[in-house]
Amino acid sequence: MSSKIEIVYKTISPPLVGENGYRGFLNVSEILPKGWKANDSSRALSTDILVDHDVELEMRDGCKIYADIYRPTYSSKDSPVPAIVSWSPFGKKYNGARFLQSMTPYNMGIKADDLSGLEKFEGPDPADFVPHGFAVVNVDPRGVGDSEGVCHIMGPQEGEDGYDAIEHLAKLEWCNGRVGMAGNSHLAVVQWFVAQLQPPSLKAIAPWEACSDLFREQFVRGGVFAGSFYDHITTAMFRGRNGMEDFAEMYRRSPVENDYWNSKRPDMTKIQVPAYITASFNSFLHTMGSIRGYMQIQHARKWIRFSPYQEWHDQWAVEDTTQELISFFKRYLYNEENDWEKTPHVRMCTLRFGHLDPVLNQIEDDFPLPRTVYNTLYLGRNGSLDMQTPAGNHAASYDSGHPESCAIFTLKFKERTVITGIPKAVLYMSCPSSDDMDVYVMIRKLDADGKPMLCLNVPWSSIGPNSFEGIPDEMATDLIVYKGPVGILRASHRAVDHDRSLHPNYPFHPHSNAQKLQPAEVVKMEIGIFAMSIEYQEGESLQLQISGQSPQDVSFNEIKGHAGNVNNRGKHLVHFGGQYPSHLILPFV
Repeated sequence: MSSKIEIVYKTISPPLVGENGYRGFLNVSEILPKGWKANDSSRALSTDILVDHDVELEMRDGCKIYADIYRPTYSSKDSPVPAIVSWSPFGKKYNGARFLQSMTPYNMGIKADDLSGLEKFEGPDPADFVPHGFAVVNVDPRGVGDSEGVCHIMGPQEGEDGYDAIEHLAKLEWCNGRVGMAGNSHLAVVQWFVAQLQPPSLKAIAPWEACSDLFREQFVRGGVFAGSFYDHITTAMFRGRNGMEDFAEMYRRSPVENDYWNSKRPDMTKIQVPAYITASFNSFLHTMGSIRGYMQIQHARKWIRFSPYQEWHDQWAVEDTTQELISFFKRYLYNEENDWEKTPHVRMCTLRFGHLDPVLNQIEDDFPLPRTVYNTLYLGRNGSLDMQTPAGNHAASYDSGHPESCAIFTLKFKERTVITGIPKAVLYMSCPSSDDMDVYVMIRKLDADGKPMLCLNVPWSSIGPNSFEGIPDEMATDLIVYKGPVGILRASHRAVDHDRSLHPNYPFHPHSNAQKLQPAEVVKMEIGIFAMSIEYQEGESLQLQISGQSPQDVSFNEIKGHAGNVNNRGKHLVHFGGQYPSHLILPFV
């Protein structure tokens, strides 16, 4: 790796035959015949598929990694096909079906026969793409499975290794020399790191739901460390013999910006290949990364589609999205003139909550929407949100250590209203009992009776219950239920670099040092909130909730006990009116 950063590693469990799909080191080829099924309930193959197990790919430093390649039986030197790479540390035979059944509520609305069992977790299903003349390459990166080396996560090492793997694959006799990348979450994030290096044989990327700054969007969002989620994923899914990066220890050594954390932020302006990006407003990780990718890629061959559904459902259970991805790759990996470029560059969705279906495929000229009107609503007396700040100085308080305690400010709509874009909260805050505080803000939707509403992240028809009351509390996590967009900021990390901000409403916090609070000091905090698109009917309300504990219900039971913020204590005061014009900026369309 070119970057000279001292990285700390931790051990992970070695691969074990029979666990997470691992079958041992095979290094053989086989043909799965038409009609083959992984099990009685999985999807049958519509065509023969040739599988090359444990194909060796050599990196520039001599490290050998291994991939499974699923390709048409006719693919050869005389009939070459392009390759689509799925790259992640989850195990190349750990499939989506296994994950959904063991770790998600209601299989995220994905039916057993939606998947063949050949799909790498969060990757495209070979059963969809091989019949259309593509090879799907499921990679075990450095340090994963039988691949040599130490596992590196979403940074320059994966970028370089991805570059080397692509160029290796492009030279294999069955490949036509054109390679794409696909997948969501980790498989999408890696695409930014690879594409910015511009490997000659990479011709298109499809980062579906992708963080773009591991410090600011995932591990230390707003300056608050949140590693329990990834630690659980690591324990449950990562298998290798030589260890992996230890994010918790890297944070302990540097809870502020340094070369290591900076290496986890790819440069979107260097991406030159066509990019088909997806985003969703209900993601607790990826929304702003996908948006940054779209906004900062400099060329015109970029598309973003906002889906109303959780990413796994969108990728595996919605036939139209699969066909679109096939069309995208046929255009750029086969050079097929198929009208893909007539696809609108921006397609929005609007969430309506409750039992109302979302509004889909709203064609727009750009994002943020050019017609957006940004209105400033001031925190007012009696918990209101008003067009003018109240006279005099006022304060609201909450118990920062109590999950249910929050300060609330509400706006009731007199007519149908749509809020689409990037909101921001600007709050003047103090904490008399501490020299720091972590502040969480959430925008909730209330019904006409003032009750908080929820949005289902998959179609109602895809799960058993037909009401939110029918979903048990332990299953109503942020994977399947969306409450509203969230912003997070630690007061000591409140500094803003406006020149580097993605948007005036999404401030860039350098996190270069910690500015502790003086006793009872009132500080201005600009809190970027994840983008939203929500419709409100007459009589419904928008409510800003401010608290000291995360308002999100975490995805997995194993980390629920670690989700609370133990750093906050005592009362937080929200100052408003007079010399403290606390406000919420909303994008009206």
